[in-house]
Amino acid sequence: MTASGHREGSLRDRLHTVIFGTETPAGRMFDVVLLWAIVVSVLLVMLESVQEVREHYGVWLRYAEWGFTALFTMEYLLRLWVVDRPVRYARSFFGLIDLLSILPTYLAILLPGAQSFMVIRTLRLLRVFRVLKLVRYISEAGMLGRALAASRRKILVFLLAVISLVIVFGTLMYLIETPEAGFTSIPRSIYWAIVTLTTVGYGDIAPQTWLGQFMAAIIMILGYAIIAVPTGIVSAEMARAEDPGVEC
Repeated sequence: MTASGHREGSLRDRLHTVIFGTETPAGRMFDVVLLWAIVVSVLLVMLESVQEVREHYGVWLRYAEWGFTALFTMEYLLRLWVVDRPVRYARSFFGLIDLLSILPTYLAILLPGAQSFMVIRTLRLLRVFRVLKLVRYISEAGMLGRALAASRRKILVFLLAVISLVIVFGTLMYLIETPEAGFTSIPRSIYWAIVTLTTVGYGDIAPQTWLGQFMAAIIMILGYAIIAVPTGIVSAEMARAEDPGVEC
């Protein structure tokens, strides 16, 4: 028997085909089962945050949580076993997400301070990171990741420009407006500039002078233009990724 034939026939490599490949019926079934497990487990985490549900079904939710934790733990260990470089996989994006999906449940028991309500609540909510495991099953996720990586320099320049704008506008509003209007410090004025520039507009701070209102109008108009910039940058890179011959 050749080395390749031995590799194809070993249990480890058959599991590798099932876990990482979708071209076989077993591989597709594995993905479907895991996908549903991820969705249901995230829904249970959200339901557990509802007090009435937690009071009536808390025990069953804990049983279900341990069942999903055992399933995801087995999946994580199998992935480490079947890959050629387990350490490399463990440090990869998907490896870290797989670890985050099981770690909170174990930490809630092992940590001495886990009896604190805030610690338990935080660890429980961290389980919602399991939703990131769904990225593995979105074929376009890789293309989006490559587009973001290719446009990271442009996005960084854009973010630096936005940060500079909110600092300048926030400082100007601090000078123009009075503390009675809510502009009590430069950081608070910068907070207002960020809220206004992103067109969120909470309304907790509002300019009272005509000059401040005029500047607020300019910032809001700029906000609509600024929102379109990163969208255009990433869209151009995604178009280039889909068709390398396209000039963007």
